[in-house]
Amino acid sequence: MSLAGAYWHAGVAARADEREKLERLCRYMSRPEISGKRLSLTANGNVRYQLKIPHRDGTTHVIFEPLDFIARLAALVPKPRVNLTRFHGIFAPNSRYPGG
Repeated sequence: MSLAGAYWHAGVAARADEREKLERLCRYMSRPEISGKRLSLTANGNVRYQLKIPHRDGTTHVIFEPLDFIARLAALVPKPRVNLTRFHGIFAPNSRYPGG
């Protein structure tokens, strides 16, 4: 299943004695949202981020003012105690249908 560019596979499991597999799984789960290798500062202090894949129009980098960059990063952080899975239609919590 792909969600927001991330691949989640529910069949991944590791036994306690599979230390290398556990380490790989933990490293994968703790990856940052953005790559620090593609992040840099410009000469005038703006934040420059190199895109992994160029856009159709040829754009290879995006440049932000520092506060704008922090605001975009903060938008990625989920609100505390909010369920990240949203259900709509008959699966919604307030659905008028039984079981919804």
